Amino acid sequence: MGIQLKKIFLENKKKKTGIIVEARSDSTRLPGKHFLKILNKPVLEHLIKRLKKIKNADKIIVATTTKKNDDKICNLSKRLGVKFFRGSEKNVTERVLKAAIKFKVDIICRITGDCPIIDTYLTQQLINTYLINYKNIDYLSNSKLGLPNGMGCEVFSKYALKKSFRNIKKKDELEHVTLNIRRDKKFNKIYIMPPKNLSWSNLGVTLDEINDFKLIKKIIEHFKKNKQFQCKDVINILRKKKWHMINHKVKRKDNNLKI
Repeated sequence: MGIQLKKIFLENKKKKTGIIVEARSDSTRLPGKHFLKILNKPVLEHLIKRLKKIKNADKIIVATTTKKNDDKICNLSKRLGVKFFRGSEKNVTERVLKAAIKFKVDIICRITGDCPIIDTYLTQQLINTYLINYKNIDYLSNSKLGLPNGMGCEVFSKYALKKSFRNIKKKDELEHVTLNIRRDKKFNKIYIMPPKNLSWSNLGVTLDEINDFKLIKKIIEHFKKNKQFQCKDVINILRKKKWHMINHKVKRKDNNLKI
């Protein structure tokens, strides 16, 4: 990093960055999925422990609902020493925004609880890139242009989310947190293209259905001695073992969203 870039980075680092994880128990396709066990630990615990290794985030916040059956998500968050926020079940955009406001977060790194093996090295790089360009962009993502589904994330400002939330007119934009930002041309957006060795857009390592769990379980068990395995490691082992065939027929809802 050059001297000028380092100066900009350090200035913008004064802004508080929070990783906000969306998680709830009432999944229609795979109820209770965050508490399915792998190596005797809930899936959500695997994710949070990975995220704790990210050095450039000030807080980890689990954004869940006010429903009684999400008490266990709050209890897990407490046990692991991370913050939690309880808000609307259906209005996820509002839930994330209120979580950022409550914990005084300026920059949001949004991750869903469905991504237990997200590449934390790529996440850390994305946050750094956003910090360097904080004054020039509203939204940054590495999850659109080729990474496996479940390896990428988004970083954006609380200010942009506030502005977006006030402009929401469509129901799907309440469920999908950044959908209004991505649709609205007024926001400055950057989408990062992954290197060729990480490009596999048809691969899903996100937890939507039981076959996803079977695949993710195999991966985590395989890398039990290397708990911070990266996207490149997953791609290499899947190409070798052909495990990606386990869940290749799962349909992803996000693929049908109109941007």
